[in-house]
Amino acid sequence: MSDIKNITKLQIEDKGKKYSLYSLKKLSQELGKDVTRLPYSIRVLLENQLRNIDGYKVKEDDMHKVLDWDAKASSRPEIPHMPARVVMQDFTGVPAVVDLAAMRKAIKDAGGDADKINPLVDTAMVIDHSVQVDFYGTKTALAQNVAKEFERNGERYSLLKWAQKAFDDFIVVPPGMGIIHQVNLEYLAKGALVKNINGEDVIYPDTLVGTDSHTTMINGVGVVGWGVGGIEAEAVMLGQPYYMVLPDVVGVKLTGKLKTGVTATDLVLKVTEVLRKHGVVGKFVEYYGEGLESLSLPDRATIANMAPEYGATIGFFPVDEVTLDFFNNTNRSELVDAAREMYKEQLLFRENPAEEPEYSSIVEIDLSEVESNLAGPKRPQDRVAFHDMKKAFAEALVHEQGLHGFGLTEEQLQKSAEVKGLNERITHGSVAIAAITSCTNTSNPSLLLGAGLLAKKANEKGLKVKPFVKTSLAPGSQVVTQYLEKANLLPELENLGFNLVGYGCTTCIGNSGPLDEPVVEAINEADLVVASVSSGNRNFEGRINPHVKANYLASPIHVVAYALAGTVDFDPVEDAIGKDVEGNDVYLADIWPTTEEIATIQADVIKSDMFKKAYATVLDGTEDWQKLKAPEGKLYEFDSSSTYIQCPNFFEKFAEGNDDLDIKGARTLLMLGDSVTTDHISPAGAIPEEYPAGQYLKSHGVEKKDFNSYGSRRGNHEVMMRGTFANIRIRNLLLDNVEGGFTKYHLDGSQQYVFDAAMKYKEKGIPLVILAGKEYGTGSSRDWAAKGTFLLGVKVVIAESYERIHRSNLVGMGVLPLEYVNGQNAKTLGLDGTEMFNIKNLNNIKPRQIVIVEAVHPKTAHTTTFEALARLDADVDVDYLKNGGILQTVLKDIMGDRKESKSTQSTTNKGCGSVDTSSETSCPFAKIANFFKKLFK
Repeated sequence: MSDIKNITKLQIEDKGKKYSLYSLKKLSQELGKDVTRLPYSIRVLLENQLRNIDGYKVKEDDMHKVLDWDAKASSRPEIPHMPARVVMQDFTGVPAVVDLAAMRKAIKDAGGDADKINPLVDTAMVIDHSVQVDFYGTKTALAQNVAKEFERNGERYSLLKWAQKAFDDFIVVPPGMGIIHQVNLEYLAKGALVKNINGEDVIYPDTLVGTDSHTTMINGVGVVGWGVGGIEAEAVMLGQPYYMVLPDVVGVKLTGKLKTGVTATDLVLKVTEVLRKHGVVGKFVEYYGEGLESLSLPDRATIANMAPEYGATIGFFPVDEVTLDFFNNTNRSELVDAAREMYKEQLLFRENPAEEPEYSSIVEIDLSEVESNLAGPKRPQDRVAFHDMKKAFAEALVHEQGLHGFGLTEEQLQKSAEVKGLNERITHGSVAIAAITSCTNTSNPSLLLGAGLLAKKANEKGLKVKPFVKTSLAPGSQVVTQYLEKANLLPELENLGFNLVGYGCTTCIGNSGPLDEPVVEAINEADLVVASVSSGNRNFEGRINPHVKANYLASPIHVVAYALAGTVDFDPVEDAIGKDVEGNDVYLADIWPTTEEIATIQADVIKSDMFKKAYATVLDGTEDWQKLKAPEGKLYEFDSSSTYIQCPNFFEKFAEGNDDLDIKGARTLLMLGDSVTTDHISPAGAIPEEYPAGQYLKSHGVEKKDFNSYGSRRGNHEVMMRGTFANIRIRNLLLDNVEGGFTKYHLDGSQQYVFDAAMKYKEKGIPLVILAGKEYGTGSSRDWAAKGTFLLGVKVVIAESYERIHRSNLVGMGVLPLEYVNGQNAKTLGLDGTEMFNIKNLNNIKPRQIVIVEAVHPKTAHTTTFEALARLDADVDVDYLKNGGILQTVLKDIMGDRKESKSTQSTTNKGCGSVDTSSETSCPFAKIANFFKKLFK
């Protein structure tokens, strides 16, 4: 143990138990450095470095880097952060389990011990991403959707049930229990962590990474955690540090108090707008100020949840009494007193509302000025005041086609269509989907109870939801159902069609299910811009439903209101929302619940024993889960005929890595604009029959009704590589006015599916480049957006800016992210995407190095030369690039063969399936088996 660890070690005692810790207070005293000047989030990183000093992975010098953090530094060092936990959801978790299972098989085939591949960090997977809203509006909808979920996903779930037993330190929360982030908030997080090390119980702050971008929700309880790609999470699971550059920390000073009727959803949409404009991508955001005193813990969690939408790595609320009260009130009181003492000794307990640590920059938000808001129609940061929605939607209809509008002509504006069988006409703005959904809002009792109260008052007036609206209620945990039932508000919601449809992400991630066919026919007949209103956190094009072009984020209360109105072309002040039983106009003001009404019911119905009941058997799962058969043993047998799970092919060139990084003669696969999301790159929703992924499934005997979703098939690279850049709303600027997953094949000028063109380039040995604008890779922490890019043969992406997680994922797959400099972009440089690109001198590349890009026009030979910044932000990024990716690097570390590895032989593994797009028919993981033999001689 280092001297500094010895010096700072002390013990605390609680309820007769002794706990050791490594004190930041003592560190500050011993070194004469003021730790309290640091933002709380940086102090958590400091404790992590101090506690984990081992002279190997974490050195004392790493701790000093954090201790010396400078708020105004122009560049900062890299540290090896050691998260204590990993959380995963099933869309990202299935490919991770597939990777681990394939590694085990490779080691076993090499004569080794399969147990060598095992999580070394506590890992929890919550199955929440697969349930779809096929049935709605009835009391049987939940049971019907669950039955359909297991019918579609039985093979995937069998794999995960196997993993639950096969791996140590790995738990699975079965489907139907709740949404990952709400389960993490209400159950997995304990307030502090205790680990027995060398016979001593060490207590320390919880930290984690998760394979979902909204992992940041846990920041609301003072836990430093954020979303990472699945490949990064796998490395952490296997005991690797998470290498990160110390970030800027933006302080958000909250003052005042929210007005009555204004909710946490309204606040977070305002915060998202403000922070997007300020610029917080890749930075920590930390909330402080006296305004925190009026925010409940669920309100804080709602704000922290949407950190990815405002672009931050985290949205952190320091631990205080509100935090510890939450753990007490949710059946997790065991460690609260010890945690309080620990946090105070670590200078991590917020007690002084006036305290202001050093921040890189400060943004002030007066809570009393926040008004009722929505966001849309295409991005979470595009806030619209509730009272301005009618005007804003009218403007969006005629605004030029793009991020803010739909470009309708005067003639198109007049269109409407009859919905057969309903005696109703729909037009632009008609609400097709009204969904109470997502971890952002269903974890907040005041918002759910508010929606229930609005429903109750609407029922009392005799109001009805318009019959063409698809309504749904998908709580984030079973606790929600308990308190809605206790408040007698669940029947009120059900009376308006908001019946339970599932405990999962549903509409928020695109699992909204099909619209009724007569509604689809009416939309298509008049090419209508219909709307969804959901309490989700993302509204990117093509995400919610392929037939719904305008998508608005709002509180659950707003969702019920717009379901009643039936249109977003509605003035909530001037327009009546309907008529009562006597024919009188009813206005929203007549039925809108007050803050006081909501608070009174909340205090009466939310009890600690609800959480105890909901989570007592959470790992046992439903009857369907318990009946599900799963393989036994340490090894998973891959089925070569499966269309859900195949042995991944990311290791085909494991031995070589990227020996020559230089790019020669690359062609542009896609030329893209601003705010291209990971949904655009790798959609999670429906698989169109005519697209390459649909054709692949049909060729393997899968009927259209059984396609399921892209997200559910992430264990099969054949489907996913065909689904890359296959979003029906993506616009490739290489083509004129074409929507969908198409590109121009430069060798003959033809329009082709992106996958088909990429495979032709690959056959000819032509590397590929993607040109993009600002905020490339915004959205979900979708590692398949990088995996698919890699499998298509893309070697480099050149963009104006990147979202944090996607940049990291690209590097993790061995794809080089470059960034234009000096305000340049493809347009200012005169690039049209037909050029051939050369990028030299990459073999000795350094972090954040300026490289020279040559763009040669194939017809004129005119060359445009420009500089670009290599977004390899740390030394480890260079290592990942040179070794072909993060998992290759980890495996080569195990082998001691990093960079020098050379494959001399391969072993056929008949159980791993095949790769349709290459001549290799053996499992690519078998290619590394000979390396593992070295371990077991």
